[in-house]
Amino acid sequence: MSQISKIGVIGAGHMGSGIAQKVAQEGFDVVMVDMADEYVERGLSTIKSILQSGVKRKIFTQDQVDSFLSRVKGTTDYNAVADADIIIEAVFEDKNVKTKLFQKLDGICADKTIFATNTSSFYVHEFADKVNRPDRFIGLHYFFHPAKNRLLEIIPHAGTSKETILAAETFAKFHGKTAITVKDAPGFAINRFFIPCSNEACRMLEEGMGNVATIDEGSKRAFGIGMGWFDLLNVTGIPLAVHASEGLGGELGLFYGTPDILQAQMEKNEDWDLTDGPVEEEKIDAIKDRFYGICLGVAAALVDEGVATIEDVNIGAKLGLRWTKGPFEIMNDIGIGKTCEVVEAITKKYPGFTMPKVLIEQKVLGVPFKFKTVDLDINGDTAWITINRPDAMNALNEGVVEQLTEIFSIAQNHSDVKAIVFQGAGKAFVAGADIQFFVDNVKADTIQNIEAFTRKGHELLLKIENSPKKTIALLDGLSLGGGSELSLACQYILATPNGSMGFPETGIGIIPGLGGMIRTQRIIGTQLAKYYVFTGAPVTAGDALDLGLFHSVVAPSDIELSVQRIIEEDTHDKYQSHDIPDKFKEISAAFAAKNIQAMLSGKDLADISQALNDKLKKILNRKSEVALKMANDVMEAQLSLTIADAVEYELGQLDTLFRTVDALEGLTSAVEHRKPEFKGNK
Repeated sequence: MSQISKIGVIGAGHMGSGIAQKVAQEGFDVVMVDMADEYVERGLSTIKSILQSGVKRKIFTQDQVDSFLSRVKGTTDYNAVADADIIIEAVFEDKNVKTKLFQKLDGICADKTIFATNTSSFYVHEFADKVNRPDRFIGLHYFFHPAKNRLLEIIPHAGTSKETILAAETFAKFHGKTAITVKDAPGFAINRFFIPCSNEACRMLEEGMGNVATIDEGSKRAFGIGMGWFDLLNVTGIPLAVHASEGLGGELGLFYGTPDILQAQMEKNEDWDLTDGPVEEEKIDAIKDRFYGICLGVAAALVDEGVATIEDVNIGAKLGLRWTKGPFEIMNDIGIGKTCEVVEAITKKYPGFTMPKVLIEQKVLGVPFKFKTVDLDINGDTAWITINRPDAMNALNEGVVEQLTEIFSIAQNHSDVKAIVFQGAGKAFVAGADIQFFVDNVKADTIQNIEAFTRKGHELLLKIENSPKKTIALLDGLSLGGGSELSLACQYILATPNGSMGFPETGIGIIPGLGGMIRTQRIIGTQLAKYYVFTGAPVTAGDALDLGLFHSVVAPSDIELSVQRIIEEDTHDKYQSHDIPDKFKEISAAFAAKNIQAMLSGKDLADISQALNDKLKKILNRKSEVALKMANDVMEAQLSLTIADAVEYELGQLDTLFRTVDALEGLTSAVEHRKPEFKGNK
């Protein structure tokens, strides 16, 4: 695949400018084109305004914003995108306008250029058929606001080449999107069930099932959303909802068509009155059931038709629509029996909608849906293992560890595979373990479940570390806790400049429990390992490379080449000794054995600058004293042991650790998103 470096965006409206902004934020050069200078200037002004707002909210620094803006060019000259690697069309939803645009670009752009449409209403193949590069044509459907919303639907048509699909998937990851690849079908995946839910809210109002306020409240409770459906219609625009439902209805029948009351509301040019009366509690359950019948039925139909997988439907709802749970997770919550009941009611109300086979089959099985969270792709001599829980930052839980173990075994036993690469979907590698699991088991006094889960994790990590195949962690984003420990178990860590790792555990009342302390101190020494474990300070890609934690740091476009270089090079000893870079020497000295007791007692350290003393006191004061002392004791004990024996020692401390008051307080505070109040052993 050729390098992706220059992006063209056609259309400078809210969607086009948002796409251009996001692409520039992630390091790409982007040219935004529109028909008139005033449109271009308006788009550039919108980007500047949003970014400056980010500076005020301390999301970005001014230097970052200046850097982002330097990568965005605005013009009315379509020749400016002639050499673009990818061009994304984001103009008005008019089939004729879009078709003529692509035909114009077809005569201007280089053969390498991939065309992408951001349409939400039309088939992708309808545009691909009208240009001379159908194999390099694809759908990239962004969700509003594209600079903030993490979801991207990738829609290949029947003639899209594998190389183009791979380029689109790579581009998605490079500019911070979590992509789901879906079939070229009406509404694609997310709008296919989102739009009928909007329609059904209107029909319930039309039928008198409740007032606007009650139906809005019912939708919020059904899907765990902050804005009800009529509120959403007001914000996104009633004309847009009418246009979308007309498109779906025209393709799929009246079940998806525009309700009369929605059409009338558009013609009145009025928003819905969200305060048209009190919320009528006695009507909420029936409203929730009606929403569930529509949403869950359509989501299941999508899977029946092969438009999307159950996992991608869930991810799309949670990331694109910001629901608390995806449709198939909701089905598991309410039960397959209840799911079939509410969907069957919809099939009776709307004869054109039939009971999806996937629901009938699941009811016969009588068990919840099981979700695949780990994917395997074997490409030549490389196995790519992707942890695919982007909505949870790929956090490790029992299911993920079980699937990782199974998938890793398949990859390791494949005769063609020479290297196994672990990566995370979305922007994170793995952001630790699933904290709610720990909280639930601590409260239930079932610490043995935590021990069993941790033991399975250790067993997997030891297999990864000792594999006859080369094992590589690809860090293209954040890695915390268990994610850092998984990466350290690999024989190589390959990172992009965005890659980082950290150990935040002492800030939530526990210590790293999957070998992070063991492996870190063997690579960078006990003193610096204690610094990172005690403070939770992030290890940037540059620092990790200097310290020997990372094997190499490369540009995203060089990842595949770098993996091949690792395959071809001699065996690498990740535990070889390294000199401490000068900038870390004072920090290392601060964590010398003679200083630890004073440090844990909150006293000044001898021969250390006052500035560093003050900094360390401030940081450690926010940590659990119990966790800090246990981390110190465990690291001292592990140093003289083999890795296998150190693992057993670490496992032996779990019961004591998770029975402390600080552990429960710290873990609970993390779940509740509040500052912990540690009490030590009190």
